[in-house]
Amino acid sequence: MADLDDLREGTDFGGAVARAGDFPLKGLAGQDWGMRARLSRVFDPADGKTVMLAFDHGYFQGPTSGLERLDRSIVPLVPQADALMCTRGALRTTIPATSGKGVVLRASGGPSVLGDLSQEDLAVSIDDAVRLDAAALAVQVFVGSENESRSVKNLTTLVDQGQSAGIPVLAVTAVGREMVRDARYFRLATRITAELGAAFVKTYYVEEGFETVTSACPVPIIIAGGKKVEEQEALRVAYRAMQEGAAGVDMGRNVFQSEHPAAMLAAVRGVVHDGLTAEDAFDLYRQLSFESAGHDVPELAH
Repeated sequence: MADLDDLREGTDFGGAVARAGDFPLKGLAGQDWGMRARLSRVFDPADGKTVMLAFDHGYFQGPTSGLERLDRSIVPLVPQADALMCTRGALRTTIPATSGKGVVLRASGGPSVLGDLSQEDLAVSIDDAVRLDAAALAVQVFVGSENESRSVKNLTTLVDQGQSAGIPVLAVTAVGREMVRDARYFRLATRITAELGAAFVKTYYVEEGFETVTSACPVPIIIAGGKKVEEQEALRVAYRAMQEGAAGVDMGRNVFQSEHPAAMLAAVRGVVHDGLTAEDAFDLYRQLSFESAGHDVPELAH
């Protein structure tokens, strides 16, 4: 209890109201304090951008290439990421609780690569998400698939539970093999999930019209890294997406399946947070790759 001696009457009541600061994320300034605090563990508050490291693939693919040993391939990369997208099993067994990274917890699952992936159900309780101190919860949404309504129900149920606990939900727009990956589809899928309460949305980059996808979505969009491509191409896509309104990237295979994962993650950070062009980021990747191997960096003409 404070000392009761020398109590003084307050006198400094004048002047303008000091602002607590504008929340940097699109469409989310009206959320509760706890929701915004968790989002600030996913997105860097300094610029409202994020580099997420995705390694949740094992929940339906098993030990895919690059993720055979999470302790060897992923744990060394954790310090470079803003946030981690993973399953609760990977989190509890492998990721140090001292990492200080926001965790976007995979909350849907069920079928494996051997079945119909759109038949997912919710696979994590909100109580366990709270126990794990999740910064956000991720759910797959299959707009246009046979199980569209089922996956949308998963989203809305999780949004309701997340709102009650102050945990934001990431909607992941899944695309079936028979669906056209164009701006029109992604405008539809991202807008639907945002309207139904997703705090941010993960989707794919498209070469034509991606700026219409980001502008039509009232919450932040991050892009999926997608299948493994050459490092220069992955950085080009990341750069184009950021220039066209994305708030970050969630990259997995193009990092942990790279020949030099740490160098690749550093290059992606350069694009997202430092404004590097794709060419400058690729130069950084090459420089760090050669340095890690103990070699001089050869000249590269653009």
